[in-house]
Amino acid sequence: MLQPKRTKFRKQHKMKMKGNAKRGDQIAFGSFAIKAEQGAWFTARQLEAARVAVTRFMKREGQIWLRVFPDKPITKKPAEVRMGKGKGAPEYWVAVVKPGRIIFEADGVSLETAKEAMRLASQKLPVTTKFMVRRDYSEVAA
Repeated sequence: MLQPKRTKFRKQHKMKMKGNAKRGDQIAFGSFAIKAEQGAWFTARQLEAARVAVTRFMKREGQIWLRVFPDKPITKKPAEVRMGKGKGAPEYWVAVVKPGRIIFEADGVSLETAKEAMRLASQKLPVTTKFMVRRDYSEVAA
């Protein structure tokens, strides 16, 4: 499961998630990508499930890049505990994803393979996504 090795602080504020992604909104590494069309918190489990789906379908050919990382701790108090007595312990980690953010990139496979792999990955994620192809991509080069 993805999580930071260490953090400066154990707990974080929730924060508002408004506006579109200002960074990570262009294809940088691969030829194919999926882009989030809505904002959400992606848990480490969701990202891992999507990554496994992509690598299984691509049969470990080509290369994939995960462009988001779950570095925000989400805390929870145990069930049936009275109000007060401070904030709960960290339970899991999430990546804050704003609309327009690239989530996965892939390269080294055909367009059809990449499209199906990214479709399988997007089914594991909590938002609607859009499949993208690099602007200068040509089928002959791959």
